[in-house]
Amino acid sequence: MHDGWSAYRAYDKCQHALCNAHHLRELTFVEEEHEQEWAGRMKEVLKGIEEEVRKEAASGGIGLSNEKEREFEGRYEGMVRAGLKANPPPERRGKRGRPKQSKGKNLVDRLDKQREWVLAFMRDFRVPFDNNQAERDVRMVKVRQKISGGLGTNEGAEAFLRIRSYISTARKQGENVLAALEGVFVGKPFIPHAAE
Repeated sequence: MHDGWSAYRAYDKCQHALCNAHHLRELTFVEEEHEQEWAGRMKEVLKGIEEEVRKEAASGGIGLSNEKEREFEGRYEGMVRAGLKANPPPERRGKRGRPKQSKGKNLVDRLDKQREWVLAFMRDFRVPFDNNQAERDVRMVKVRQKISGGLGTNEGAEAFLRIRSYISTARKQGENVLAALEGVFVGKPFIPHAAE
């Protein structure tokens, strides 16, 4: 899961998903700064899908019904069309090269062309709505640098990151963190299972 930076497309041996927290921020900008109503309505569509996915997952479901997916895809498609209408391609002005597009146009193009990545969380409940968890995982390193004055040596930094990674993985896979740490010291470490 990432923010749509074009360089990430080079990673072709994995599945991609786009972070919808980034989309919500960009949609808010387009709605408020460019006064484009479609952006606010697209936020409602994405949040509505997220809420439905959470409800279904909480009740033990592993996917939305085909009917519900089609309904959300139709609403999504309608907002993309409205976004494309509000953000037509820029006109050529005699300069060489491609004319610069607005932020709204770039956003709606991404939402249109990469909709499979945007809606990955709707089709596979293992895919999160956003990558905030990954960003929270990195935050501890920054806190450690600020509070403790740094990580000391490279070896100290590697040890700290190895421990944080182990704890984060155990937590994400539903393991008791203290039991997982205890297992390390008694020679029975928690072994993460691979994603299916």
